[in-house]
Amino acid sequence: MPDHTHTHPAPSRPLRLGIAGPVGTGKSTLIATLCTRLSEELQIAVVTNDIYTDEDARLLKAAGVLPVDRIKAVETGACPHTAIRDDVTANLIAVEDLEEQFAPLDLMLIESGGDNLTATFSPALVDAQIFCIDVAGGGDVARKGGPGIERADLLIINKTDLAPYVEVDVEQMLRDAGDVRAGLPVIALSRHVPESVDALCDWVRSVRTAYGEGRSVPQDPGPMAPHSHGHEHATG
Repeated sequence: MPDHTHTHPAPSRPLRLGIAGPVGTGKSTLIATLCTRLSEELQIAVVTNDIYTDEDARLLKAAGVLPVDRIKAVETGACPHTAIRDDVTANLIAVEDLEEQFAPLDLMLIESGGDNLTATFSPALVDAQIFCIDVAGGGDVARKGGPGIERADLLIINKTDLAPYVEVDVEQMLRDAGDVRAGLPVIALSRHVPESVDALCDWVRSVRTAYGEGRSVPQDPGPMAPHSHGHEHATG
C-alpha cells in the first residue's frame, strides 16, 4: 500500500494575513493594535489598500506602530475587492517588495480597502484572513451572513465598547455568528479591553505557528452566496 504520509517544507516567506471588512469597521485600528502588541516579538510589514488615496498607510505611519518604510500603500483605482480577489498583481508586487527588502519577515499584514460584505481575499494573495464587522453596523449583520462572515478564518466583532450606545446585544451577535460559522472562531474585540486584544494576538500566533509547521492550508471563503439555477431540473 502506498505511503501517503509526507511533510511540508518550511515556508520561505512570512505568513500573509489579510484583513477585510466594510468601511469604518476598524480594520486600520486592528492592524495598529497588532503591530503595537506583536512588533517586539515578530518582524512585521503592512500593505494597505485605498481607492484613490494612501490615507490608511499615512494613518499607520503617523501612529508610529512600525518604521514608516515597512508600511506600503496600494491605490486600487477601483472597487477594493478587485485588487484583493480579481487581480491581485498590485498587492503581490507590494508584498513581495517588502518581503525582499526586510527579509526575513515573520508576518505580512494586508488591509483591504473598505468594501461590502462579499469582499474576501484570494488565496493566491493571503494564507489566512480576518473579516471585521462592528457593532455600529447593526446587531443583525452577523446573522445575515455572507462569505467573509461565514467562512473567513477569523471573524472579528469590533468596537464592542460602543454596544451600549448603539443598543446592540454583543452576546446575541456572538450567538448569531456562531450559528452561521459552523465552529470557526469569533472574537468580540475592543481595543480598550485587554483580554480581547490578548485573544486576537493569541489567534495570530497560533496561525503563524501552524503556517511555520506546514499545517496551514489557505482557505477560500469565496465571493458566492448560496444560490440555485433556473435550468436545474428534478431527477427521478
